[in-house]
Amino acid sequence: MVIFFEVLYPKKCKKEDKDVIIVKGLTKELIQEIQHNVESKQYRVAQNAVTTNGIFKAAQNIQAIDENYFNFSVDIDDHLVTNQNHSGRCWMFACLNILRSHLEKQYNIDNFELSQNYLYFWDKLEKANYFYQHILATANKKLSSRTVQYLLTTPQQDGGDWNLVLSLVEKYGLVPHYAMNETSCSIDSTELNTILNRKLRKDAYAIREMVENHAKHCEIEMYIKHQLKTVYTILCTALGTPPERFDFSFRTKDNTFEQYPQLTPLAFYQDYLDLDLTDYVALINVPDDAMPFNQLYQVQLSDNMVDGLANVYLNVPIEQLKAATIAQLKASEPVFFGCDVLKFFDRQKGIMSYDLYDFDALFDTNLNMPKGPRFFYRESLPTHAMVIGGVHIVNDVPLRWKVENSWGREVGDKGFFVMDDAWMSEFVYEVVVKKEFLPETLRGLLEEEPIALPFWNPMNPIA
Repeated sequence: MVIFFEVLYPKKCKKEDKDVIIVKGLTKELIQEIQHNVESKQYRVAQNAVTTNGIFKAAQNIQAIDENYFNFSVDIDDHLVTNQNHSGRCWMFACLNILRSHLEKQYNIDNFELSQNYLYFWDKLEKANYFYQHILATANKKLSSRTVQYLLTTPQQDGGDWNLVLSLVEKYGLVPHYAMNETSCSIDSTELNTILNRKLRKDAYAIREMVENHAKHCEIEMYIKHQLKTVYTILCTALGTPPERFDFSFRTKDNTFEQYPQLTPLAFYQDYLDLDLTDYVALINVPDDAMPFNQLYQVQLSDNMVDGLANVYLNVPIEQLKAATIAQLKASEPVFFGCDVLKFFDRQKGIMSYDLYDFDALFDTNLNMPKGPRFFYRESLPTHAMVIGGVHIVNDVPLRWKVENSWGREVGDKGFFVMDDAWMSEFVYEVVVKKEFLPETLRGLLEEEPIALPFWNPMNPIA
Protein backbone atom coordinates (compact mmCIF):
# COMPACT_ATOMS: atom_id res chain seq x y z
CA MET A 1 0.00 0.00 0.00
CA VAL A 2 1.34 3.44 -0.95
CA ILE A 3 0.48 6.47 1.12
CA PHE A 4 0.96 9.98 -0.23
CA PHE A 5 1.72 12.89 2.05
CA GLU A 6 0.87 16.48 1.19
CA VAL A 7 3.87 18.63 2.04
CA LEU A 8 3.17 22.31 2.60
CA TYR A 9 6.72 23.48 2.14
CA PRO A 10 8.47 25.42 -0.67
CA LYS A 11 8.95 23.21 -3.71
CA LYS A 12 12.66 24.00 -3.77
CA CYS A 13 15.01 24.29 -0.83
CA LYS A 14 18.02 26.53 -0.77
CA LYS A 15 21.05 24.80 -2.17
CA GLU A 16 23.02 25.18 1.03
CA ASP A 17 20.20 23.58 3.06
CA LYS A 18 20.44 20.23 1.27
CA ASP A 19 20.76 17.29 3.70
CA VAL A 20 21.03 19.70 6.63
CA ILE A 21 18.67 19.19 9.58
CA ILE A 22 18.15 22.23 11.74
CA VAL A 23 16.06 22.22 14.89
CA LYS A 24 13.99 25.39 14.95
CA GLY A 25 11.61 26.95 17.43
CA LEU A 26 8.25 28.60 16.77
CA THR A 27 8.70 32.13 15.52
CA LYS A 28 6.12 34.95 15.64
CA GLU A 29 6.05 34.95 11.84
CA LEU A 30 5.28 31.23 11.68
CA ILE A 31 2.56 31.55 14.33
CA GLN A 32 0.92 34.37 12.37
CA GLU A 33 1.02 32.24 9.22
CA ILE A 34 -0.56 29.30 11.08
CA GLN A 35 -3.32 31.48 12.52
CA HIS A 36 -4.64 32.30 9.03
CA ASN A 37 -5.82 28.68 8.78
CA VAL A 38 -8.53 29.14 11.42
CA GLU A 39 -10.50 32.03 9.94
CA SER A 40 -12.97 30.09 7.76
CA LYS A 41 -16.68 29.56 8.49
CA GLN A 42 -16.05 25.82 8.32
CA TYR A 43 -13.60 26.12 11.18
CA ARG A 44 -16.08 28.11 13.28
CA VAL A 45 -18.76 25.44 12.84
CA ALA A 46 -16.31 22.72 13.85
CA GLN A 47 -15.13 24.77 16.82
CA ASN A 48 -18.68 25.26 18.09
CA ALA A 49 -19.47 21.56 17.72
CA VAL A 50 -16.31 20.37 19.51
CA THR A 51 -16.32 22.91 22.33
CA THR A 52 -19.96 22.08 23.07
CA ASN A 53 -19.97 18.30 22.60
CA GLY A 54 -16.35 17.11 22.62
CA ILE A 55 -14.32 15.69 19.74
CA PHE A 56 -15.82 12.22 19.51
CA LYS A 57 -19.46 13.24 19.64
CA ALA A 58 -18.87 16.03 17.13
CA ALA A 59 -17.17 13.62 14.72
CA GLN A 60 -19.64 10.71 15.09
CA ASN A 61 -21.20 9.36 11.92
CA ILE A 62 -24.89 8.47 12.41
CA GLN A 63 -24.91 6.32 9.27
CA ALA A 64 -22.28 4.00 10.73
CA ILE A 65 -24.44 3.57 13.82
CA ASP A 66 -27.52 2.73 11.73
CA GLU A 67 -25.61 0.15 9.66
CA ASN A 68 -24.20 -1.75 12.63
CA TYR A 69 -27.22 -3.35 14.27
CA PHE A 70 -27.31 -6.52 16.36
CA ASN A 71 -28.50 -9.11 13.86
CA PHE A 72 -26.25 -11.91 12.55
CA SER A 73 -26.69 -14.79 10.12
CA VAL A 74 -24.36 -16.93 12.26
CA ASP A 75 -24.99 -16.40 15.98
CA ILE A 76 -23.75 -18.97 18.52
CA ASP A 77 -23.24 -16.87 21.66
CA ASP A 78 -25.95 -15.88 24.13
CA HIS A 79 -24.05 -15.99 27.44
CA LEU A 80 -24.71 -13.64 30.28
CA VAL A 81 -21.74 -11.32 29.79
CA THR A 82 -19.06 -11.29 32.49
CA ASN A 83 -17.31 -8.27 34.00
CA GLN A 84 -13.56 -7.87 34.52
CA ASN A 85 -14.26 -4.57 36.31
CA HIS A 86 -11.22 -2.37 36.96
CA SER A 87 -8.56 -4.92 36.07
CA GLY A 88 -6.52 -5.92 33.03
CA ARG A 89 -7.73 -9.52 32.94
CA CYS A 90 -9.54 -9.36 29.57
CA TRP A 91 -7.36 -12.15 28.12
CA MET A 92 -8.23 -14.40 31.05
CA PHE A 93 -11.94 -13.63 30.83
CA ALA A 94 -11.99 -14.18 27.07
CA CYS A 95 -10.20 -17.53 27.29
CA LEU A 96 -12.40 -18.76 30.14
CA ASN A 97 -15.49 -17.66 28.20
CA ILE A 98 -14.36 -20.02 25.41
CA LEU A 99 -13.85 -22.86 27.90
CA ARG A 100 -17.18 -22.35 29.62
CA SER A 101 -18.99 -22.60 26.28
CA HIS A 102 -17.58 -26.13 25.96
CA LEU A 103 -18.61 -27.02 29.51
CA GLU A 104 -22.14 -25.75 28.89
CA LYS A 105 -22.54 -27.91 25.79
CA GLN A 106 -20.94 -30.91 27.44
CA TYR A 107 -23.18 -30.84 30.51
CA ASN A 108 -26.30 -29.20 29.00
CA ILE A 109 -26.22 -26.17 31.30
CA ASP A 110 -26.72 -22.41 30.93
CA ASN A 111 -24.35 -19.61 31.95
CA PHE A 112 -21.80 -21.65 33.85
CA GLU A 113 -18.89 -19.42 34.84
CA LEU A 114 -15.32 -20.38 35.67
CA SER A 115 -13.30 -18.58 38.34
CA GLN A 116 -11.12 -15.87 36.86
CA ASN A 117 -9.83 -15.01 40.33
CA TYR A 118 -8.40 -18.54 40.74
CA LEU A 119 -6.19 -18.25 37.65
CA TYR A 120 -5.43 -14.63 38.49
CA PHE A 121 -3.94 -15.77 41.82
CA TRP A 122 -1.58 -18.27 40.20
CA ASP A 123 -0.71 -15.86 37.40
CA LYS A 124 0.48 -13.32 39.97
CA LEU A 125 2.60 -15.89 41.81
CA GLU A 126 4.11 -17.22 38.59
CA LYS A 127 4.88 -13.73 37.32
CA ALA A 128 6.65 -12.95 40.59
CA ASN A 129 8.90 -15.98 40.19
CA TYR A 130 9.41 -15.20 36.49
CA PHE A 131 10.59 -11.72 37.50
CA TYR A 132 12.93 -13.01 40.22
CA GLN A 133 14.52 -15.56 37.89
CA HIS A 134 15.12 -13.02 35.11
CA ILE A 135 16.50 -10.47 37.56
CA LEU A 136 18.92 -13.15 38.69
CA ALA A 137 19.79 -14.10 35.11
CA THR A 138 20.55 -10.44 34.26
CA ALA A 139 22.27 -9.57 37.55
CA ASN A 140 25.63 -9.11 35.83
CA LYS A 141 24.19 -6.64 33.33
CA LYS A 142 24.34 -2.93 34.07
CA LEU A 143 21.33 -1.52 35.86
CA SER A 144 20.92 0.84 32.92
CA SER A 145 20.71 -1.97 30.36
CA ARG A 146 17.57 -2.04 28.26
CA THR A 147 16.63 -5.54 29.46
CA VAL A 148 16.98 -4.76 33.17
CA GLN A 149 15.10 -1.49 32.82
CA TYR A 150 12.31 -3.30 30.96
CA LEU A 151 11.99 -5.81 33.82
CA LEU A 152 11.98 -3.08 36.46
CA THR A 153 9.53 -0.80 34.66
CA THR A 154 6.68 -3.23 35.34
CA PRO A 155 7.82 -6.28 37.34
CA GLN A 156 4.36 -7.80 36.96
CA GLN A 157 0.96 -6.63 35.74
CA ASP A 158 -2.45 -7.94 34.69
CA GLY A 159 -1.81 -8.44 30.95
CA GLY A 160 -1.46 -11.67 29.02
CA ASP A 161 -2.59 -13.76 26.08
CA TRP A 162 -4.08 -17.14 25.16
CA ASN A 163 -0.98 -19.26 25.71
CA LEU A 164 -0.43 -17.72 29.13
CA VAL A 165 -3.87 -18.93 30.21
CA LEU A 166 -3.10 -22.36 28.79
CA SER A 167 0.10 -22.50 30.83
CA LEU A 168 -1.87 -21.75 34.00
CA VAL A 169 -4.66 -24.21 33.23
CA GLU A 170 -2.26 -27.03 32.35
CA LYS A 171 -0.42 -26.54 35.66
CA TYR A 172 -3.17 -25.49 38.08
CA GLY A 173 -6.42 -26.63 36.49
CA LEU A 174 -9.78 -24.85 36.73
CA VAL A 175 -12.44 -24.21 39.35
CA PRO A 176 -16.02 -22.95 39.07
CA HIS A 177 -16.64 -19.30 39.83
CA TYR A 178 -18.45 -20.15 43.06
CA ALA A 179 -15.37 -22.04 44.35
CA MET A 180 -13.24 -18.86 44.35
CA ASN A 181 -15.23 -15.67 43.95
CA GLU A 182 -14.02 -12.19 43.11
CA THR A 183 -12.60 -9.98 45.86
CA SER A 184 -12.11 -6.25 46.16
CA CYS A 185 -8.53 -6.63 44.91
CA SER A 186 -9.46 -8.67 41.85
CA ILE A 187 -12.32 -6.32 40.98
CA ASP A 188 -9.92 -3.37 41.18
CA SER A 189 -6.33 -4.55 40.82
CA THR A 190 -4.68 -1.14 41.27
CA GLU A 191 -3.72 -1.49 44.93
CA LEU A 192 -2.52 -5.08 44.62
CA ASN A 193 -0.34 -4.28 41.61
CA THR A 194 1.13 -1.27 43.42
CA ILE A 195 2.12 -3.32 46.48
CA LEU A 196 3.44 -6.28 44.49
CA ASN A 197 5.58 -4.12 42.22
CA ARG A 198 7.03 -2.25 45.19
CA LYS A 199 8.00 -5.52 46.78
CA LEU A 200 9.41 -7.05 43.60
CA ARG A 201 11.59 -4.02 42.86
CA LYS A 202 12.91 -4.06 46.43
CA ASP A 203 13.70 -7.77 46.09
CA ALA A 204 15.37 -7.14 42.71
CA TYR A 205 17.68 -4.67 44.44
CA ALA A 206 18.53 -7.27 47.09
CA ILE A 207 19.17 -10.02 44.50
CA ARG A 208 21.50 -7.83 42.45
CA GLU A 209 23.34 -6.78 45.62
CA MET A 210 23.78 -10.42 46.63
CA VAL A 211 25.25 -11.27 43.22
CA GLU A 212 27.56 -8.25 43.31
CA ASN A 213 28.79 -9.32 46.75
CA HIS A 214 29.42 -12.88 45.51
CA ALA A 215 26.74 -14.59 47.58
CA LYS A 216 26.48 -18.34 47.11
CA HIS A 217 23.86 -19.49 44.64
CA CYS A 218 22.10 -21.53 47.34
CA GLU A 219 21.81 -18.38 49.47
CA ILE A 220 20.18 -16.50 46.59
CA GLU A 221 17.81 -19.41 45.99
CA MET A 222 16.83 -19.42 49.68
CA TYR A 223 16.21 -15.67 49.53
CA ILE A 224 13.96 -15.99 46.46
CA LYS A 225 12.09 -18.90 48.06
CA HIS A 226 11.44 -16.82 51.17
CA GLN A 227 10.19 -13.88 49.11
CA LEU A 228 7.84 -16.15 47.14
CA LYS A 229 6.33 -17.26 50.46
CA THR A 230 5.69 -13.60 51.26
CA VAL A 231 4.17 -12.99 47.81
CA TYR A 232 1.91 -16.02 48.36
CA THR A 233 0.77 -14.59 51.69
CA ILE A 234 0.05 -11.21 50.08
CA LEU A 235 -2.00 -12.91 47.36
CA CYS A 236 -3.97 -15.01 49.84
CA THR A 237 -4.70 -11.89 51.87
CA ALA A 238 -5.86 -9.94 48.82
CA LEU A 239 -7.50 -12.59 46.63
CA GLY A 240 -8.39 -15.43 49.00
CA THR A 241 -6.87 -18.89 49.30
CA PRO A 242 -7.12 -21.11 46.20
CA PRO A 243 -9.27 -24.18 46.89
CA GLU A 244 -7.57 -27.57 46.83
CA ARG A 245 -10.89 -29.42 46.34
CA PHE A 246 -14.44 -28.44 45.49
CA ASP A 247 -17.80 -29.93 44.47
CA PHE A 248 -18.68 -29.56 40.80
CA SER A 249 -22.44 -29.15 40.96
CA PHE A 250 -25.01 -27.74 38.54
CA ARG A 251 -28.60 -27.98 37.33
CA THR A 252 -29.10 -28.89 33.68
CA LYS A 253 -31.47 -27.27 31.22
CA ASP A 254 -33.73 -30.27 31.88
CA ASN A 255 -33.82 -29.24 35.56
CA THR A 256 -31.76 -32.23 36.68
CA PHE A 257 -29.31 -31.64 39.52
CA GLU A 258 -25.88 -33.23 39.18
CA GLN A 259 -22.84 -33.19 41.44
CA TYR A 260 -19.29 -34.50 41.29
CA PRO A 261 -17.84 -34.16 44.80
CA GLN A 262 -14.34 -33.35 46.00
CA LEU A 263 -12.56 -32.71 42.72
CA THR A 264 -9.11 -31.19 42.52
CA PRO A 265 -8.77 -28.25 40.11
CA LEU A 266 -6.43 -30.26 37.89
CA ALA A 267 -8.76 -33.29 37.83
CA PHE A 268 -11.66 -31.01 36.92
CA TYR A 269 -9.77 -29.72 33.90
CA GLN A 270 -8.24 -33.03 32.82
CA ASP A 271 -11.16 -35.37 33.48
CA TYR A 272 -14.32 -33.25 33.28
CA LEU A 273 -13.62 -30.92 30.35
CA ASP A 274 -13.62 -32.71 27.02
CA LEU A 275 -11.27 -30.33 25.23
CA ASP A 276 -7.63 -30.41 24.15
CA LEU A 277 -6.29 -26.88 24.45
CA THR A 278 -3.16 -27.77 22.50
CA ASP A 279 -5.36 -28.01 19.37
CA TYR A 280 -5.44 -24.20 19.16
CA VAL A 281 -3.07 -21.80 17.42
CA ALA A 282 -2.76 -18.01 17.55
CA LEU A 283 -2.98 -16.29 14.16
CA ILE A 284 -1.93 -12.67 13.89
CA ASN A 285 -2.22 -10.08 11.14
CA VAL A 286 0.64 -7.59 10.99
CA PRO A 287 0.99 -6.58 7.32
CA ASP A 288 4.52 -5.20 7.26
CA ASP A 289 7.80 -6.21 5.64
CA ALA A 290 9.39 -6.27 9.09
CA MET A 291 7.26 -9.33 9.90
CA PRO A 292 6.63 -11.33 6.69
CA PHE A 293 3.50 -13.46 6.39
CA ASN A 294 3.49 -17.27 6.72
CA GLN A 295 6.08 -17.22 9.47
CA LEU A 296 5.99 -18.16 13.15
CA TYR A 297 7.11 -15.56 15.68
CA GLN A 298 7.96 -15.79 19.37
CA VAL A 299 8.30 -12.69 21.55
CA GLN A 300 11.08 -12.68 24.12
CA LEU A 301 10.22 -12.03 27.78
CA SER A 302 6.50 -12.29 27.08
CA ASP A 303 5.63 -15.30 29.24
CA ASN A 304 4.11 -15.53 32.70
CA MET A 305 6.02 -18.52 34.03
CA VAL A 306 9.45 -20.06 33.67
CA ASP A 307 8.20 -23.48 32.55
CA GLY A 308 5.12 -22.30 30.65
CA LEU A 309 4.13 -22.25 27.01
CA ALA A 310 5.85 -19.67 24.85
CA ASN A 311 3.86 -16.95 23.11
CA VAL A 312 4.02 -18.14 19.50
CA TYR A 313 2.11 -16.44 16.68
CA LEU A 314 1.62 -17.29 12.99
CA ASN A 315 1.39 -14.13 10.88
CA VAL A 316 -1.11 -14.46 8.01
CA PRO A 317 -3.02 -12.18 5.62
CA ILE A 318 -6.28 -10.83 7.03
CA GLU A 319 -8.33 -12.89 4.54
CA GLN A 320 -6.93 -16.14 5.96
CA LEU A 321 -7.47 -14.94 9.52
CA LYS A 322 -11.13 -14.17 8.74
CA ALA A 323 -11.66 -17.46 6.89
CA ALA A 324 -10.43 -19.49 9.87
CA THR A 325 -12.61 -17.44 12.22
CA ILE A 326 -15.72 -18.01 10.10
CA ALA A 327 -14.99 -21.74 9.80
CA GLN A 328 -14.81 -22.09 13.58
CA LEU A 329 -17.98 -20.05 14.12
CA LYS A 330 -19.86 -22.24 11.62
CA ALA A 331 -18.68 -25.24 13.67
CA SER A 332 -20.52 -23.63 16.64
CA GLU A 333 -17.41 -22.60 18.53
CA PRO A 334 -16.64 -18.98 19.51
CA VAL A 335 -13.25 -17.40 18.81
CA PHE A 336 -10.81 -15.64 21.11
CA PHE A 337 -9.38 -12.46 19.56
CA GLY A 338 -7.13 -9.51 20.39
CA CYS A 339 -7.65 -5.98 19.07
CA ASP A 340 -7.14 -2.27 19.61
CA VAL A 341 -10.55 -1.76 21.16
CA LEU A 342 -10.55 2.00 21.70
CA LYS A 343 -10.18 2.94 18.03
CA PHE A 344 -13.41 4.14 16.33
CA PHE A 345 -15.45 2.74 19.19
CA ASP A 346 -18.55 3.79 21.11
CA ARG A 347 -18.55 2.01 24.47
CA GLN A 348 -22.13 2.77 25.44
CA LYS A 349 -23.65 1.84 22.08
CA GLY A 350 -21.31 -1.14 21.74
CA ILE A 351 -20.26 -0.25 18.18
CA MET A 352 -16.82 -0.75 16.64
CA SER A 353 -16.96 0.75 13.14
CA TYR A 354 -14.17 2.06 10.94
CA ASP A 355 -16.52 4.83 9.77
CA LEU A 356 -17.84 5.70 13.21
CA TYR A 357 -15.88 8.98 13.53
CA ASP A 358 -14.84 11.34 10.75
CA PHE A 359 -11.92 13.08 12.43
CA ASP A 360 -10.37 13.96 9.09
CA ALA A 361 -13.33 16.08 8.03
CA LEU A 362 -13.69 17.63 11.47
CA PHE A 363 -10.08 18.84 11.60
CA ASP A 364 -9.43 19.08 7.86
CA THR A 365 -6.47 16.71 8.01
CA ASN A 366 -5.50 13.10 7.30
CA LEU A 367 -4.85 10.87 10.32
CA ASN A 368 -4.74 7.56 8.45
CA MET A 369 -1.76 5.22 8.38
CA PRO A 370 -1.47 1.71 6.92
CA LYS A 371 -1.95 -1.06 9.49
CA GLY A 372 1.67 -2.25 9.50
CA PRO A 373 3.33 1.14 10.09
CA ARG A 374 0.54 2.03 12.52
CA PHE A 375 1.51 -1.07 14.54
CA PHE A 376 5.25 -0.42 14.59
CA TYR A 377 4.82 3.31 15.28
CA ARG A 378 2.64 2.26 18.25
CA GLU A 379 -0.34 4.24 17.02
CA SER A 380 -2.40 1.05 17.23
CA LEU A 381 -1.66 -2.00 19.38
CA PRO A 382 -3.49 -5.16 20.53
CA THR A 383 -4.77 -3.80 23.84
CA HIS A 384 -7.85 -5.90 24.60
CA ALA A 385 -9.07 -9.48 24.24
CA MET A 386 -12.70 -10.51 23.67
CA VAL A 387 -14.72 -13.30 22.03
CA ILE A 388 -16.27 -13.39 18.57
CA GLY A 389 -19.60 -15.19 18.85
CA GLY A 390 -21.22 -14.54 15.49
CA VAL A 391 -20.95 -13.05 12.02
CA HIS A 392 -23.36 -11.65 9.44
CA ILE A 393 -22.51 -12.91 5.95
CA VAL A 394 -24.09 -11.79 2.67
CA ASN A 395 -23.03 -13.45 -0.62
CA ASP A 396 -20.09 -15.10 1.20
CA VAL A 397 -18.82 -11.70 2.39
CA PRO A 398 -18.71 -10.91 6.14
CA LEU A 399 -20.29 -7.54 6.92
CA ARG A 400 -20.27 -7.39 10.71
CA TRP A 401 -19.26 -9.55 13.67
CA LYS A 402 -20.86 -10.25 17.05
CA VAL A 403 -18.50 -9.63 19.98
CA GLU A 404 -18.81 -10.83 23.58
CA ASN A 405 -16.99 -8.36 25.80
CA SER A 406 -16.16 -8.61 29.51
CA TRP A 407 -17.24 -5.15 30.63
CA GLY A 408 -20.55 -6.12 32.19
CA ARG A 409 -24.11 -5.96 30.84
CA GLU A 410 -24.69 -2.20 31.08
CA VAL A 411 -22.93 -1.36 27.79
CA GLY A 412 -23.72 -2.35 24.21
CA ASP A 413 -26.51 -4.88 23.79
CA LYS A 414 -26.45 -6.45 27.27
CA GLY A 415 -22.66 -6.49 27.07
CA PHE A 416 -22.39 -7.63 23.44
CA PHE A 417 -20.78 -5.39 20.82
CA VAL A 418 -20.98 -5.27 17.03
CA MET A 419 -17.81 -4.92 14.93
CA ASP A 420 -17.98 -4.05 11.25
CA ASP A 421 -15.74 -5.91 8.82
CA ALA A 422 -13.57 -2.89 7.95
CA TRP A 423 -12.85 -2.39 11.65
CA MET A 424 -11.82 -6.04 11.93
CA SER A 425 -9.41 -5.64 9.02
CA GLU A 426 -7.78 -2.57 10.54
CA PHE A 427 -7.78 -3.17 14.30
CA VAL A 428 -7.94 -6.93 14.93
CA TYR A 429 -4.44 -8.32 15.36
CA GLU A 430 -5.01 -11.84 16.68
CA VAL A 431 -7.47 -14.72 16.66
CA VAL A 432 -7.09 -18.14 18.26
CA VAL A 433 -8.56 -21.03 16.28
CA LYS A 434 -8.34 -24.78 16.13
CA LYS A 435 -5.69 -26.09 13.78
CA GLU A 436 -8.30 -28.09 11.88
CA PHE A 437 -9.74 -24.85 10.49
CA LEU A 438 -6.45 -23.90 8.84
CA PRO A 439 -5.50 -24.89 5.30
CA GLU A 440 -2.83 -27.59 5.07
CA THR A 441 -0.24 -25.04 3.93
CA LEU A 442 -0.59 -23.11 7.20
CA ARG A 443 -0.69 -26.22 9.40
CA GLY A 444 2.66 -27.24 7.98
CA LEU A 445 4.20 -23.94 9.10
CA LEU A 446 3.39 -24.71 12.74
CA GLU A 447 6.27 -27.20 12.85
CA GLU A 448 8.88 -24.63 11.88
CA GLU A 449 11.21 -22.86 14.29
CA PRO A 450 9.76 -19.46 15.25
CA ILE A 451 11.66 -16.24 14.64
CA ALA A 452 12.53 -14.53 17.92
CA LEU A 453 11.17 -11.01 18.31
CA PRO A 454 12.69 -8.64 20.88
CA PHE A 455 10.74 -7.92 24.04
CA TRP A 456 10.01 -4.37 22.87
CA ASN A 457 8.05 -5.65 19.85
CA PRO A 458 4.46 -4.30 20.08
CA MET A 459 3.15 -7.89 20.00
CA ASN A 460 4.43 -8.45 23.54
CA PRO A 461 1.20 -8.91 25.57
CA ILE A 462 2.80 -8.07 28.92
CA ALA A 463 4.89 -5.08 27.83
